[in-house]
Amino acid sequence: MSSGNRSEAVDVQKSYEVRTYGCQMNVHDSERLSGLLEGAGYVRAPEGSDGDADVVVFNTCAVRENADNKLYGNLGRLAPMKTKRPGMQIAVGGCLAQKDRDTIVERAPWVDVVFGTHNIGKLPVLLERARIQEEAQIEIAESLEAFPSTLPTRRESAYAAWVSISVGCNNTCTFCIVPALRGKEKDRRTGDILAEIEALVAEGVSEITLLGQNVNAYGSDIGDREAFSKLLRACGRIEGLERVRFTSPHPRDFTDDVIAAMAETPNVMPQLHMPMQSGSDRVLKAMRRSYRQERFLGIIEKVRAAMPDAAISTDIIVGFPGETEEDFDQTMHAVREARFANAFTFQYSKRPGTPAADMDGQIPKEVVQERYMRLSALQEQISWDENKKQVGRTLDVMVAEGEGRKDGATHRLSGRAPDNRLVHFTKPGQDVRPGDVVTVEVTYAAPHHLLAEGTPLAVRTTRAGDAWEKRTTAAAAKPAGVMLGLPTIGAPAPLPAAAAPACGIG
Repeated sequence: MSSGNRSEAVDVQKSYEVRTYGCQMNVHDSERLSGLLEGAGYVRAPEGSDGDADVVVFNTCAVRENADNKLYGNLGRLAPMKTKRPGMQIAVGGCLAQKDRDTIVERAPWVDVVFGTHNIGKLPVLLERARIQEEAQIEIAESLEAFPSTLPTRRESAYAAWVSISVGCNNTCTFCIVPALRGKEKDRRTGDILAEIEALVAEGVSEITLLGQNVNAYGSDIGDREAFSKLLRACGRIEGLERVRFTSPHPRDFTDDVIAAMAETPNVMPQLHMPMQSGSDRVLKAMRRSYRQERFLGIIEKVRAAMPDAAISTDIIVGFPGETEEDFDQTMHAVREARFANAFTFQYSKRPGTPAADMDGQIPKEVVQERYMRLSALQEQISWDENKKQVGRTLDVMVAEGEGRKDGATHRLSGRAPDNRLVHFTKPGQDVRPGDVVTVEVTYAAPHHLLAEGTPLAVRTTRAGDAWEKRTTAAAAKPAGVMLGLPTIGAPAPLPAAAAPACGIG
């Protein structure tokens, strides 16, 4: 930051940047890290600062084979910048920090702070301690110190928000390291969840996504198998809350009461993202997934019977150790039967520290790649066919911010339908804001989006749009160098997002 004749309040401010890798849990944790730093007096660095901040925080993911190489490569690029800028600090948190601990400082001794998934609230204190003591601070809690939703949050959106209902996971999937790094499932009190949602709605949020590593297992702490369906119904009674989503459920816990709650609660959206991972019963057993193909497809059948227009998406791993061509054919069969609106397909890669990494029968990369291409081509055609069924439908689209990269060139806007499909539509004759709702007729379908090329049928301004406008106006009015404060509203890029399954949620 430049020096000069500035007031003491501005002089003590430092800038920060948070870089996020992995799943929605990490995205939401990064919102909390931003809130903590702003509460401690830091101001967010401008977009594209690329390490040109006083504090750079890496919120890491540990589930990819090359996750550590990616981290150390990025840390290496910051080393010369730090040498030139005395006082600059670098912190590493998240799943890789929880896993590698002392290794990070050994390999990158210019890192100032290493913290884990259970103690993100300590970041400002650790940064200050590192500055005073002039040595790296490593603090990894072995269990959750406090439910993270009690921490301040700088939410990224004014109209949609993540709301965590649980942390951790009790499953033992052989490809996933998350339970070892996030710990056993811990549920949040229902009253606290609803209080947070009500506060968000009061600030203008109109869409929330309930978030958990295994979201529909909610209630396991208290032994109430219907706690999640009860929570969905309670969300339906919150006035002003227009859209409720959740991610990611596990088929094991997807009971009939959850389907009924989805179908009977008007503001619970007709959308389901449920990881299948494989269509082969033999592979599912090796993965320690507690369901089989018939059970999974049975759930989808029940969901569609209750909500015929529901859009269903999934995660699939190709090339799990020991997967035969017959196993892969079963996955292809399940995909044809399920007719997913979207599927996030991944080539299996070793996740260090997981049982699958040491299994016999690791599949050659060229075989995995060939299967992946076949599956991707099949799902691409199914996605396109399913989207074509939307042509001619009238949809209420919630206007989104940043969803349409070509909106400026095409003079369109973009948003999400109730089933979460991405819709690009012609700009109406009046101004609309993110969070407002536009009624359109679909005229064209592509595999991954819909087009509404005619004049919108209606525009409904909303409190969410008001909140977006208020926040944007307030940010623009702030003079340079003065902290923006702590927005308390907004949140996720709606599902499906490319990051969705990256840390094994579900």
